[in-house]
Amino acid sequence: MAHYLITYVGTPREMGRDEGRQHMVKYRDWLDNLGDAVISAANPVRNTKTIDSEGRISEGSVSHMSGYSIIQAESDEAALAIAQACPYLEVGGQLEVSELVQLSS
Repeated sequence: MAHYLITYVGTPREMGRDEGRQHMVKYRDWLDNLGDAVISAANPVRNTKTIDSEGRISEGSVSHMSGYSIIQAESDEAALAIAQACPYLEVGGQLEVSELVQLSS
């Protein structure tokens, strides 16, 4: 089975406290329902710095990545179907799905 990186991109829309809690319950349920397909669940990122080709460091992300999960799936289509069910999409976020490539040593 191939491993896939689901990258959470962008910032979800503003939510009130109760709506935010409800969203997190829905998100955790989605992850729990994936069972053994989840290799590494929710991995938020923050304090991103970008280094350009000249070595200059700047604040923020070029890609606007806010986190990632790693899953395993039988095919690209199966990985996309898993991602399409993610509640992050319901609150204005976007997802990128990429197959992870194993490099030989």
